[in-house]
Formats: sequence, C-alpha cells, structure tokens
Amino acid sequence: MPRSLIGAAFLMVLSFAAPRLARADQFGVQVAGGIANSHDVHESKVDLGGVWDPQWSWWAIGGWHFTAVFEGHVAYWHSSTADVHDNVFEFGVTPVLRFIKSSGATRPFVEAGIGVRLLSHPSISSHYTMSSAFQFADMVGVGASFGGRQQYVAGFRFQHLSNASIKEPNPGIDFEQLYVQYNF
Repeated sequence: MPRSLIGAAFLMVLSFAAPRLARADQFGVQVAGGIANSHDVHESKVDLGGVWDPQWSWWAIGGWHFTAVFEGHVAYWHSSTADVHDNVFEFGVTPVLRFIKSSGATRPFVEAGIGVRLLSHPSISSHYTMSSAFQFADMVGVGASFGGRQQYVAGFRFQHLSNASIKEPNPGIDFEQLYVQYNF
C-alpha cells in the first residue's frame, strides 16, 4: 500500500477520533498505596496509573448504570521481610467494569476487573516466589466520584495477583489498596 494512502487513512481515522479524544474527562491519573500481609510476606506497594474512560454507559437500573474504564499501571513493591531479594517493579493493564450511580454530586460505585501484570522478578524472598514474572491481577472495590464534572475519584480495592497455575508453585499475593484519581 502506498505511503500516501496509509497517511490519508491515518488522518481520516484521526479526524473521526479526535473529537472523542478531546473530551475533558476522558483521561485521568491515579495514585494508590497498598499493603500485603500474607504467607509471611509483608509488602507495601505504591502504584501510579493512567486511566482512560471512553464514556461508555449501558444497562441503566434504578438510577445506576454500568460503565468501563481502562487502566495502565506502574507499581513499586517494598518488602519489610527480613530475607529480601530485591524490591519488585510491576507493570500492567486492567479493564475495569463499574456499576455507578447515574447522577448526583457524589456518585458511589462498585467495581471489578481482571488484568495482566509483568513483575521485574518473581522472587520476593528466598522462601517466597511467585514462580513467574507474568501474573494475572483481579480486583474488586468500592469508591465514589465527585467534584465538578466528576473529576475526582477515591476508592478501596482488594487485589489478588497470581499466575493462574501457569507455573507451580502459585502462592499469589493479596493487596489491600486505597487510591485517589484526578480526571482531566
């Protein structure tokens, strides 16, 4: 295919997509902190996320509806376990389904998502390993959006990371997280 046709096709797609991408509340930044205290592992986690909200809305029920957001994450785990290898870096993406109140100054929601993560290394200590750097990350949570144009979000999540027995052993790790988000 000639370059001019590829360029023209790209500009055409961009011209249709740009008005949708220009909406002020489609993108956000999320900061989270969490802890994991299980299996003799004591990890604290700091997570920085980028959020894209395509403004999808469906299945309205009694003043509530379903929506979806897409999150990208970079996280740092710090271990307070005595026998520590290295601290862990985590990279991943998660689509999140929310059931949110449709209107009001404060809009509470429940959420759930399943994503993928890549860890910098699977060993947390000499006696605890995640077995593989590739992990699935499932989570459930509660939260609320508020402020002008619902630009602020705060919530609590329970997150479980494991490799779904792709490689044994598969102990997994559970984090309890608080997060705040600012939407542009």
